[in-house]
Parts: sequence; structure tokens; C-alpha cells
Amino acid sequence: MKTSHRTAGKGRVPGRFDELVKLLPPRVLHDEADYENVIEVIGAILARPSRTNGQEAYVETWSILIEEYEASHHAMDEAKVTGLDALNHLLEQHEMNGADLGRLLGNVSLGSKILRGERELSKAHMRVLADYFHVSPSLFF
Repeated sequence: MKTSHRTAGKGRVPGRFDELVKLLPPRVLHDEADYENVIEVIGAILARPSRTNGQEAYVETWSILIEEYEASHHAMDEAKVTGLDALNHLLEQHEMNGADLGRLLGNVSLGSKILRGERELSKAHMRVLADYFHVSPSLFF
């Protein structure tokens, strides 16, 4: 049964693990609505300039479940995909553009340059992207 997308990540983000579990209990993801809800909540937590230990533990817990869902529903054949292809795919999935990428990497203009092939991703950029998108940094090589 498909569930509709709801905006679980809007508003204040709790700092304690148990409060976050009450908001959205970790569980196996069954469909895109589940996935989108989790991505929204996790995105709200990751967007914070600093996180509590409870928030970090919650993100870590969900990362395992998100990784499993993405492996079975959003899998890419890494052998045939360039790092830039993978990045474009992830940005599209997360409804992000070059400016969003630049903000994530700490320089708004950098995102567009990377997407146009004018700049390469550094190892530090790859780690940031891997953490944000919950993928292996090697995907961007």
C-alpha cells in the first residue's frame, strides 16, 4: 500500500534521540513516500550548523535503513557511471541545483562550475557529498 508524502521535517528539529524517534521511528522503508519523508527529516537535521549526539545517532540509524532502500530501489551500475553522472543523478533525486550543490560545498559558484566540468571535485568535496547523500565517496571518482 502506497502512503502519501507528508512533511515530517517541517518546524523545530528535536535534539534528543527519543524525541526524534517519536517524530519518525526508524523502520524499513517500503516505498518512495517513506523514503521522501525520511530524506526530509534527515535533511533538516543535516542542514543544522551543529548537531546533538542524539541527532547524530538518529541520522546514523536512518543511514543504514536508507542505504538498504537505495541499494534495492535506486541502484546505479557504478561501472558505467562517471562521478559527474552520479552527482547529477543524486542532485536530481534530491531536487537540488548547482547553487544548492555550491552551498553544500561551501561556495555557491563552485556548484555550477563542477556541473559544467570546469572544476573537479576535491577529496574533501567527495566526503561531504558522500555524507550528505549516504553513498560511498568512490562514487564520485
